[in-house]
Amino acid sequence: MKKKLFKSLMAKEVRKNGSADNLILASKLKEKDLLKIYNTSYQGYEESKVELMREKHGKNEITHKKGESLFMKLIKSFINPFTIILLTLVAISFVTDVVMANPGEESLTSVIIVTTMVLVSGILRFVQEAKSNKAAEKLGEMVETTISVSRTPVGTIEIPIHEVVVGDIIHLAAGDMIPADIRILKAKDLFISQSSLTGESEPVEKVSDSLIRDCKNPLELENLAFMGSNVISGSAVAIVINVGDDTIFGGIAKDLNDKKVVTSFEKGINSVSWVLIRLMLVMVPVVLFINGFTNGDWMEAFLFAVSVAVGLTPEMLPMIVSANLAKGAVSMSKKKVIVKDLSAIQNFGAMDVLCTDKTGTITQDKVVLEYSLNIHGIEDNRVLRHAFLNSYHQTGLKNLMDIAIINHANDSDMIELWRDYKKVDEIPFDFSRRRMSVVVESKDKKTQLITKGAIEEMLEVSSHVEYNGEIQFITDKIREEILNRVSEYNSLGMRILGIAQKNNPSRVNELSVKDESDMVLMGFLAFLDPPKESTKEAIRALNEYGVNVKILTGDNDKVTAEVCRQVGMKVNNLLLGSDVEDMDDELLREAVEETNVFAKLSPRQKTRVVAALRANGHTVGFMGDGINDASAMSEADVGISVDTAVDIAKESANIILLEKDLMVLEDGVIEGRKIYANIIKYIKMTASSNFGNIFSVLIASIFLPFIPMLPIQLLMLNLIYDISCITIPWDNVDEEYLKEPRRWDASSINKFMFWMGPTSSIFDIVTFVLMYFFICPLVFGGHFNTLNEVQQIGFIGLFHAGWFVESLWSQTLVIHMIRTPEIPFVKSRASWQLTLLTSLGIFIGTVIPYTTFGNALEMVAMPAIYFVCLVVIIILYMALVTLLKKKFINRYGELL
Repeated sequence: MKKKLFKSLMAKEVRKNGSADNLILASKLKEKDLLKIYNTSYQGYEESKVELMREKHGKNEITHKKGESLFMKLIKSFINPFTIILLTLVAISFVTDVVMANPGEESLTSVIIVTTMVLVSGILRFVQEAKSNKAAEKLGEMVETTISVSRTPVGTIEIPIHEVVVGDIIHLAAGDMIPADIRILKAKDLFISQSSLTGESEPVEKVSDSLIRDCKNPLELENLAFMGSNVISGSAVAIVINVGDDTIFGGIAKDLNDKKVVTSFEKGINSVSWVLIRLMLVMVPVVLFINGFTNGDWMEAFLFAVSVAVGLTPEMLPMIVSANLAKGAVSMSKKKVIVKDLSAIQNFGAMDVLCTDKTGTITQDKVVLEYSLNIHGIEDNRVLRHAFLNSYHQTGLKNLMDIAIINHANDSDMIELWRDYKKVDEIPFDFSRRRMSVVVESKDKKTQLITKGAIEEMLEVSSHVEYNGEIQFITDKIREEILNRVSEYNSLGMRILGIAQKNNPSRVNELSVKDESDMVLMGFLAFLDPPKESTKEAIRALNEYGVNVKILTGDNDKVTAEVCRQVGMKVNNLLLGSDVEDMDDELLREAVEETNVFAKLSPRQKTRVVAALRANGHTVGFMGDGINDASAMSEADVGISVDTAVDIAKESANIILLEKDLMVLEDGVIEGRKIYANIIKYIKMTASSNFGNIFSVLIASIFLPFIPMLPIQLLMLNLIYDISCITIPWDNVDEEYLKEPRRWDASSINKFMFWMGPTSSIFDIVTFVLMYFFICPLVFGGHFNTLNEVQQIGFIGLFHAGWFVESLWSQTLVIHMIRTPEIPFVKSRASWQLTLLTSLGIFIGTVIPYTTFGNALEMVAMPAIYFVCLVVIIILYMALVTLLKKKFINRYGELL
């Protein structure tokens, strides 16, 4: 009766979505009862049942991961400090120009121009981010994480994790992500890392037994595993209990604010933005009071101050940043580099140390079994037969050497050997033992434990050896002979695995690591993973671009050193994992600077090396594709993986390569640096230009009897300049600039602003003097104070037009001057898009005073003599900027 009541209660509970009690009660139930309640079996659900379970319990998706609506994305494209300032100024302009204006003098021109600036910036940002998101979604499908699931009648299939439903029977192996909250039904040496949920640094062993004990925290139960954790070693069969928001991970996600981590680059951009905003908030009131007291017209002074505020606002900055990152992500995807996190692009370009494994990156990732040898180095088919049975029957993650063994056996007509044996048990591979074992049973019921692994580990578990056709104890002499022979093959770049066997091990379900003892070492396998033809050139190219390549591998030191030699890498002070283990953090920080090859590293040691490099101030990239790489990838500034990597490696990565080749990585690094270069160009030129305009406006306001430019004219000037900057993300970048890693340095922007900003003010003042004392008096026949009211209006209109055109020419041409340390137009040319738009902007701005529209803006056409003076001013301005550029580079090391 009690048992029946318990089952009834359980059946009721498992229907409750999101209940932690589901997990606790599932942990207590026996295997057959659990399968019965979920109406399933080890063959899995039929497709019709899958749909019913999905409708009943929901999709396996976390709500907070869903993208924002199109409307919200559109709204957010317009919400930033700059657009808020501009919209505030629009409101002020509307009040002053429309609401408070005299009848018949209402004007919406200022409102329209500023609103246009906001619309151009916001819409372009929205379009670029939409393009990036669309591309990311398409590319994301190419690196989708999958899980092995039983489905009737097709059997075991791989499906995307989001298609998993409650009650599904899933199969886990080393490297898999846990797709949902699950109850373990069968397990073999299963170790799971759940540090993301519990903070435990060590993997936790999981079992399949039902647990009858009082426990209110599912995370403490050994027969449960949870979404967000991953399999370190072993294998298992499990049933899905909770999916999506109903998982422990989903519950945590709902309780957290989904805040995006701000990168150092974004912090730098924000800091510069607020410097400009603070500068504006200080200087605009100063301009208002100076003009108010000088000219006496406080309303006009107020409107001019508002226009100055608009001019000082870098409203295009969010769009330029978004456009650069979005364009970069799309461009990098064309070069077989998928950017999962846009903020990682800057770190990719800033990377000065690349840590990578040996296998598959500098080698071909096509391991070939060259020899199967006995202890004396003689070809022996018995060694190959035992290796084949081990590799063929293991259910864990088959690595490249397993595949090479199976392929070699196939070529040797041994592939049918599996029919003569059946697997009865196994001990999966893990990174601490560095070996794996299977138990096979022959047709005559003889059982045999076959183990393969690294030669040192195999010698540890072997007490005997097949020597000269006999089984003998391993003596020191025999051990030395074996190690010397292995060393010879290692020095040829070959990797060696030992093969050992043992008859009649423990019975099924009693087999454990303890059985890997007193074994008979039969011989060894020699594998060759030849270097890629492109590797030598790729390493040279990365070094040329300032990226120091370091090899971090769990492989043999001699094999690693030989492969490095073949690809032209000079091995500096090779360190082993045992050496790293003996060092404290301070000593390791010194060692990593002098060492470029680390061999026989454990996952933890790889992470320590990466952390030491970062502590020394390097921007570190880590490229990996295995379970043992995930921790180091998370520790690095930018984690890099490949689309064929294990699930946990792909999840840990910021960037996914569609081709496991260092040449592909080089393309990605270059693209990342181009993106950084074009963002920093706009920031520096805008910061310096705005800073220079402040000086010009202040000086003009003090000495001129009228404001130096009408608010509407200043707004039009800013609109033309902003539109000219739209194509900066598509600009060319000097090859020399790409050679060095670039890290965000906010102080360099401040230095640049204070150096270059006042330069334009010098020539603005020269223009003021020429217009006020020479050109305007020449046209109107006298100085300002000697003219009548009508002539003074014309005088002011001509002055405004003169400064408008000069300011536009200098502000736009300086884009070409600042974008490169070289001589512009000669040694370094802008992209055709930027050249076309800036030329068009200068042309339109120069023509405006000669049009009806210019008359509406209260401008007067300039005489021919003005353009003679303008050309001289611009030439002198460009010459001075060129001189200052050189001095700036000599003092601070770089321009951008």
